[in-house]
Amino acid sequence: MKLKIAFLAVACMSVLLISCKKSDSNPALTPTTPTTPTTPTTPTTPNTPVTPPTVYAGYSLLWNDEFNGSSIDGGNWKFEEGTGVNGDFGTGQLDRATSRSDNATIANGVLNSGGGCLQITTRKEFYIDRNYTSARLTTEGKSSFGPGTRIEARVWAKDVRYKGQGFAFWLMPAEKPADQPYIMWPQGGEVDIMEYVGSIPKYNLGTVHYAWEWQNNIYHDWNHGHKGAYYSFPDAQVPAVNPTFGGWPLAADDMSGGSGTFHTYRIDWYADRMEFAVDGQVYHIHYFNDGSAFDNGVPDGQDEDANVTIDGKRVMKSEYSHHFAEWKPFEHKFFLLLTAGVGGNDNYTYGGAIVPEAVFPCNTYIDWVRVYQRQ
Repeated sequence: MKLKIAFLAVACMSVLLISCKKSDSNPALTPTTPTTPTTPTTPTTPNTPVTPPTVYAGYSLLWNDEFNGSSIDGGNWKFEEGTGVNGDFGTGQLDRATSRSDNATIANGVLNSGGGCLQITTRKEFYIDRNYTSARLTTEGKSSFGPGTRIEARVWAKDVRYKGQGFAFWLMPAEKPADQPYIMWPQGGEVDIMEYVGSIPKYNLGTVHYAWEWQNNIYHDWNHGHKGAYYSFPDAQVPAVNPTFGGWPLAADDMSGGSGTFHTYRIDWYADRMEFAVDGQVYHIHYFNDGSAFDNGVPDGQDEDANVTIDGKRVMKSEYSHHFAEWKPFEHKFFLLLTAGVGGNDNYTYGGAIVPEAVFPCNTYIDWVRVYQRQ
């Protein structure tokens, strides 16, 4: 998704609006004719009581931010500022990320929230050298998590309704080999828990990224594997056919997409696999090792995926991402990112280039982020 050259030591080399290259099975994306735009507003309610973190059987709460304070907690988050790799975050984005409250702040009274929310806002405005601004918050250098955890966030991408608008909740590597000054992307891996764009409004994309070869920890544009599955909000499963650009913008009261209301985006991270879920429904199970999902356990050197039916729902199973002995990315810890952005290129930015009729400011609300340890 995010086509980037991401050094562990350089935070701005991690990306948001996730980029150009998907798997060969992903469809060509074609535009649609949008409906009349409406100006976004912040939905509020006088009563948004604080709700305690969910208690899950077999898990204990390890880390969380409920965003109920008066300001963003600098002990939990840091801002990535600027324009990242190649001046476009490596994804063809047009925005400049800032640490201003205009782009990231705490909002109270948001409809259906459980207390306060982190509000991340992209704006159409000239700032320094760009015509759009955004925010990117990460836990890099503060907190990181690995196998044996459940990582989830409750997010309402309320105003992500037009082609070129997007929001992501994702993970990048927090560790590196002892004999290396950094870990290159994609050798270090990447996990996209929530990748939501206005041009494909009824679907979330959950993906792992990895390299096929170690290549001495050097980047090559051919050396990028990824396995991603779409989640259909209306059907609560993987669609029978992958979606294309279309159906945007959803009406503000349309509950059939990620812009309609809050949803909980999650991974359960096991020693041998990662399970992606939205609102508790697992839709993608990725196995790290060759033969774990297919071929009766016999390694054959092939990345594979297939839809299967589990409890009456289509689920994509995929393998594999640990291709070389020098570094097995998903045995290591990753840090969290919450990022918004504005797309600049149909062929390079996942979600496509921004359209003139897109409405700004574009707000996304994060009710909470939580990490649980499996007991």
